[in-house]
Parts: sequence; structure tokens; C-alpha cells
Amino acid sequence: MNRKKKVKSTLKAQLKRANAKKNPKNKPKYISKAERAKLEQEQLEQEQSAPEQLEH
Repeated sequence: MNRKKKVKSTLKAQLKRANAKKNPKNKPKYISKAERAKLEQEQLEQEQSAPEQLEH
């Protein structure tokens, strides 16, 4: 009986892992603090350059 239970639980765990990989993730991708600072800096540069282009 123990052998059947062990095999069944192993197969069930494999199936659960396979289904978890197939389904889409709800959690957003992690962005490091350095990457966030870099993106913020780029955004500020774009905002500063945009008004200059409109004036000329």
C-alpha cells in the first residue's frame, strides 16, 4: 500500500508542477532597484527633451 501511495503522490506532484508551468503568471516581473532608478532617469531625460523640441 505504501508503494502505491508513494507512486501516486509522485505522479500527482509532477502533474501539479507541469500545470503550474503552463498557466500564466499573475505576478509582475521583478525589476531591481537599480533598474527602476535607470528607467526613472531615462523618463526624466525624455520629459526634459520633449519641451525643448516643441519650442524650436
